Amino acid sequence: MDIPQLVFNGLAIGCIIALAAIGLTLTYGILRLSNFAHGDFMTLGAYLTWLTNAHGVNVWLSMFVGAAGTIAAMLLCEELLWKPMRNKRASSTSLIILSIGLALFIRNGILFIWGGSNQRYDLPILPAVEFGMLKIAYDRVIVMILAVIAMVVLHFLLQKTKIGKAMRAVSDNIDLARVTGINVEWVVFWTWIITGILAALAGAMFGLITGGVRPNMGWFLILPIFASVILGGIGNPYGAIAGALVIGIVQEISVPWLGSDYKLGVALLVMIFILLVRPQGLFKGTM
Repeated sequence: MDIPQLVFNGLAIGCIIALAAIGLTLTYGILRLSNFAHGDFMTLGAYLTWLTNAHGVNVWLSMFVGAAGTIAAMLLCEELLWKPMRNKRASSTSLIILSIGLALFIRNGILFIWGGSNQRYDLPILPAVEFGMLKIAYDRVIVMILAVIAMVVLHFLLQKTKIGKAMRAVSDNIDLARVTGINVEWVVFWTWIITGILAALAGAMFGLITGGVRPNMGWFLILPIFASVILGGIGNPYGAIAGALVIGIVQEISVPWLGSDYKLGVALLVMIFILLVRPQGLFKGTM
């Protein structure tokens, strides 16, 4: 049993889950929306990346197209679904049911357009580099580097920019933020842009390290993503990162004992155990 290799693989998966979990926790912290369609937006971003790559564009550049398409889809849903529901002061239960319906719509749309078979990126096959006890795959290293860069950029945006400070103010108290002159709709707009970028990157990267994209990939990721958000403290992007890394590593380490079929169960078990000890999660649920 190669524990260091499993930990390395877990870190790669954890970085991908972290990107998605940050977007999910931002939408909850700012919009009070538990978006069960988030995983399917990841799938959409992965498919748009694959489609662009299939037309001869470099896969890393294709991710920008995937991100742009995902942002456009999220902004369209904001105008058609989420904004009217907020104006009607819809309950959280209604929003959850609506997000599940949206998830089914996106997934079946992908099935209708591209079919149910796996689609693979057009990439050269490169051998893994052996480094001591580790076999380091080129794509996993690139994925981890890109994920870390994205997290650093997000930290700078939240802490140092005007829109980041406005997002944190809206997350703390939306009514007080509106009274103090913050343009809440502008904050919502930027929230969806950031969420769309992170979701598309996470989906494309997951397809990259798992060998292809498939219509239900986001649905199977949504439980570990929610587990990471809850584990880290709902509404806290830094907690979501920590929770995702814990989930990713524990899932991979469990494979030799339980097999890959029980990864989702392990993620939920870890979340339950931590919450029994620390109900508020690893960190305080705030930006």
